[in-house]
Amino acid sequence: MTTRQQETRDTARLNVQGMDCGGCERKVEAALEGLSQVERVSASSMSGTVSVTAHADQALDHDSLKHTLSRLGYPVIEASPSTASTPRWWNTTKGRLVVVSGALLVMAWLLAWRLPEVGAWPFVLATLIGWLPIGQVAWRSLRMGNPLTIEMLMSIAALGALTIGAAAEAAMVVFLFAVGELLEGVAAGQARRRIAALGNLTPATARLLEGETTREIAADTLTPGQRVLVRPGDRVPCDGRIIAGTSQLDESPINGESVPRQRATGEEIWAGTVNLDAALEVEVTRGAADNTIARIIHLVEEAQAAKAPVARFIDRFARWYMPLVVGVAVLVAVVPPWLTGLAWSESVYRALALLLIACPCALVISTPAAIAAGLSTAARRGLLIKGGAVLEQLGKLQRVAVDKTGTLTAGAPSVTDVEAWTESSEDEVVRLAAALEQDSSHPVAQAIVQHAEQLGLSLGRASEGQAQAGQGVSGRFEGRALTLTSPRHWLGTETQSARIAALEAEGKTVVLLLAEGSALGVLALRDEPREDTPAAIDALNRLGVSVVMLSGDNARTVAAMGKQLGIEAEGELMPEDKAQRVRDWQAQGLGPVGKVGDGINDAPALAAADVGVAMGGGTDVALETADAALLKNRVMGVAELIGLSRATLRNVKTNVVLALGFKAIFLVSTLLGVTGMWVAVMADTGATVLVTLNAMRLLGYRFR
Repeated sequence: MTTRQQETRDTARLNVQGMDCGGCERKVEAALEGLSQVERVSASSMSGTVSVTAHADQALDHDSLKHTLSRLGYPVIEASPSTASTPRWWNTTKGRLVVVSGALLVMAWLLAWRLPEVGAWPFVLATLIGWLPIGQVAWRSLRMGNPLTIEMLMSIAALGALTIGAAAEAAMVVFLFAVGELLEGVAAGQARRRIAALGNLTPATARLLEGETTREIAADTLTPGQRVLVRPGDRVPCDGRIIAGTSQLDESPINGESVPRQRATGEEIWAGTVNLDAALEVEVTRGAADNTIARIIHLVEEAQAAKAPVARFIDRFARWYMPLVVGVAVLVAVVPPWLTGLAWSESVYRALALLLIACPCALVISTPAAIAAGLSTAARRGLLIKGGAVLEQLGKLQRVAVDKTGTLTAGAPSVTDVEAWTESSEDEVVRLAAALEQDSSHPVAQAIVQHAEQLGLSLGRASEGQAQAGQGVSGRFEGRALTLTSPRHWLGTETQSARIAALEAEGKTVVLLLAEGSALGVLALRDEPREDTPAAIDALNRLGVSVVMLSGDNARTVAAMGKQLGIEAEGELMPEDKAQRVRDWQAQGLGPVGKVGDGINDAPALAAADVGVAMGGGTDVALETADAALLKNRVMGVAELIGLSRATLRNVKTNVVLALGFKAIFLVSTLLGVTGMWVAVMADTGATVLVTLNAMRLLGYRFR
């Protein structure tokens, strides 16, 4: 189950520069864990952040943290790495090292070819110059108590190769290592740029309304309560509420929904969406730092920093894996000359090649690269996931409990049947009922008024209106005393009662219109399933996930809806009852259980479930309380979340197999003397490239 307990210890989340790979993460974590004030550290190269937690009785010394990170070569920056501009690879330190190392290697080969009498000195010089920045990083880590870093292994291998006269291979090793480091940096930078692209959705300027005039101001200076004009074709500069105008909006930048949606006065709209048809006057409801895009960016950054269980396992594996390999390398260097008479230079050479193969770059990046790609892909689709642990757990769900109103259904009832029981017409029944409900905000009242408007009826307003708690509403209209009430408070004929029971058996809510105590007719309403609900249930069933509807509505309505959709259904449940159902399933060993709801009334069940998913109708609650949120407000998003999770987990497993498989093959070939050092480092670099490219495939994942 996802932990929702709040930490009481002092915590900090720092944005750092230059942390691009798993090796960087381990160096940062080892250095900060050495500080007496720090209890726990989690570094994420994909998000460029470091989360630090102090011991219970201590406060974090931020100056000490920044100084330690700076000494390691990872300075703390104010801007988030995902929103800060990312330089091109040739303008980075790692990029320049690749260019210099490559140029020196080419020059050394040319000199060796044209002037063979100079011997190996050009390669020695190329090795030392290319190794210098690597050696500096290794030395800084050594001074801070972390000797077994990737840079230290590379330093031992390169300098050891020079010692035994393999200068050309040493130069090649340094160059290929620099290329591998650069590729890891490029992969991390690409993941950050995809998050930064979300920030670019908000326009730089907004047209502020001041009385009858407008002036252009910076969008990030808008404050709640101000009014802005959004012209056709403009991007909406803020989260706000429409106070004048009706227009179609393209919301795909936020929720991935390709069909534009009409928004009218009183409705909420998001920053970054595109106004298509008509000018809108919008009241700002959130500042730039708190709008939907800013919160999505923050959520995705936090999600990438939260490591999945499989990622944490890989990290633990790498911590004992490197010392073990160093020990094996020592044995490979020392034992063969004693037992088999193998030349010392050859055994040392094989041991150095083994160290190069041991570099866990590909293994360490295999998981976070895939998780980051999966989270980014989900965010672009309007699927927000709070961390790698949630992404991993989603793929394991066996049962999903869903709410009815606002989840499986649109959350707004509509009139389905109108019957006149006197000489009055059906339109007359609707017109009179709408007159009584004109001033009510109840969903049933709004549905009746909307139905009357759709029929083009002339609407009036009843006088002496009075709400009767739990029963209905009454008033006078056109000289008659009218009442709109629930049938349970009225005794009619046997035929009328049978007709009402038949409508309720179909899952409909029935209201009765009375005039001077006599029944004029009935209106039946139903909150119909969302358009995509049947397809979503079918998709979940194909994934092997059973769907159960849990609702607080009356049992007859819920049973009818469940029968219509072909799923299990339970009605008349209180919020605590829904949570208990979830706990019962978990206790029965039915596998991980998910809960989908609006994030408010379903809060106890969302908290009890292994994964809680909130619909986009309650966006604020969704972003703050649930494990995942569906911004596009479609049930199909649940199946998409599970499908993406399983694709990500398959990608992770493939990456681990690739990384370990390459190492196993070249480990054997190196110990047998078939392959040498430069082939070993090329294999490690090649594995890094392969797992990175495989992870990036998730960015093009197709939702079915």
